[in-house]
Amino acid sequence: MPDPVVITENLTRCFGDFTAVDHVSFSVEAGEIVGYLGPNGSGKTTTIRMLLGLYEPTEGKATVLGFDAFRQSEEVRKRAGYMSQKFALYDDLTAWENLVFYGGIYGIRDRKRIEATLTLVGLTEHKTDLARGLSAGWRQRLALAIALVHQPKLLFLDEPTSGVDPSARRSFWDLIYTLAAEGVTILVTTHYMDEAEYCGRVGMMREGRLLALDTPAVLKKQAVPGDVWEVSAGPLQVALNAHATCVGVLRVGLAGDHLRMITERGLSEDELRLGLKSAGLRVERLERGEPTLEDVFLSLAKG
Repeated sequence: MPDPVVITENLTRCFGDFTAVDHVSFSVEAGEIVGYLGPNGSGKTTTIRMLLGLYEPTEGKATVLGFDAFRQSEEVRKRAGYMSQKFALYDDLTAWENLVFYGGIYGIRDRKRIEATLTLVGLTEHKTDLARGLSAGWRQRLALAIALVHQPKLLFLDEPTSGVDPSARRSFWDLIYTLAAEGVTILVTTHYMDEAEYCGRVGMMREGRLLALDTPAVLKKQAVPGDVWEVSAGPLQVALNAHATCVGVLRVGLAGDHLRMITERGLSEDELRLGLKSAGLRVERLERGEPTLEDVFLSLAKG
């Protein structure tokens, strides 16, 4: 079995007294799509920048594509693609000219390679458009094209869909699947819980610590402490405090126009309904729900 594409051991980065990444260890296998999930400031971007050799770790080590990420960072960057949160496009250049310019940094002069990259991300019809005139979704695709022009085997995507509409986000993930099917290994950071569901494995970050890393299915099974219920009940303030007043209710949160409750495993619908009524609640709807990665994150963060 080939070695993992990425290996980190106790990777740590401090900025003065602030620990941005705190003893993080994980590995990424060839061909995987691994999501790195967490709120802004949780250490996701700092982790990627260390893997690219842009930051030196305070402690720990990392191997990327068989190279030491810090002593052989140039070798890593030749072979990896990186799409940062705010990729710098030249607004006065066309999509084609931007790609030619950045391709030149990697020594790419072949027009066919550039055409193929534009085709891959669906930008052929916009290649003569100035970057400033592209929508957020098309700018995003151009940034991805720039990260792909040298045909990397490993791709780091840092919050790639931030600020674009849901349709563009879905289209972008279709592109990610296409790349993975062609053998590209992908590490993608996001704070969108629904996007993390698309990944083969998901790592959850909070305050610099990696709380867990596994498949979405395993995380839901192991991290969520009980059963999920979708509940419409009032008064709302009383309902939100049901975890303190109802036996068996572990957590309550708002989910759109209703409540989402986590209860002890095995608590029946009749038992839950009776407990809620005993707490003075009017129960209008009560049905079982499915665990989500948000449930996982909240459970891990609380622990």
